[in-house]
Amino acid sequence: MDAQQLPAADEPAEEGDGPRHGATVVFIVERLRDAIVSGRLKLGARLVEGELTAQFGVSRGPVREALRRLAADGLIELVPHRGAIVRRLTRREIAELFQIRLELEALAARLAAENGDAARRRQFAEAIAPIFESKPRCIAEYLWENATFHEAVYALADNEQLKVLAGRLQLPLIMAQVGNILTPEILDLSVTEHRAIAAAILDSDPAGARAAMCAHLQRAADVADAQRRADVR
Repeated sequence: MDAQQLPAADEPAEEGDGPRHGATVVFIVERLRDAIVSGRLKLGARLVEGELTAQFGVSRGPVREALRRLAADGLIELVPHRGAIVRRLTRREIAELFQIRLELEALAARLAAENGDAARRRQFAEAIAPIFESKPRCIAEYLWENATFHEAVYALADNEQLKVLAGRLQLPLIMAQVGNILTPEILDLSVTEHRAIAAAILDSDPAGARAAMCAHLQRAADVADAQRRADVR
């Protein structure tokens, strides 16, 4: 693992970063997940237990448990004789995951637009308020905003089984494949697409919401596929 990709154990923690010594398993999982999704930990990078114990100021036990959880989430692979490696999806895996995700989220957008519950619609509007802020976004901020937006759509769709199925699609792993190409232009375009989806939902336009979500995810799939093709050249 590149030592520059995560703060060293003796570096001061950033605000809200939490304690570095005696870090909990959840803390380690969250930090590594953020590093993978943001691209600071590259696809195919090795996660060395000894380096991580020094990084977080813990014994090997919490590190091993954190790695097991990340493997269960599909973000890393535990390879015999090589250890933990940040998982790299194949082009086919990316395409198949996006195919499924597009259909599920298009359905979620349609159901959300059809939901006439006033209280739930207010909650949705409050949850997605950050997407309407006009400001430059860093990758970390965008990733949080993106996850919050899509979760809000599922919440308003109000279909528990649909939400469970979507949770199995490994969205963090998909985002990890494109984290290093999230340019300011791509971020701005994605935010614009989120606003179009939200507008259709708030206007109670099921067909428009579905179409806007399909267009958004198809573009994201095309970007991910192009990046994967470039990686294998």
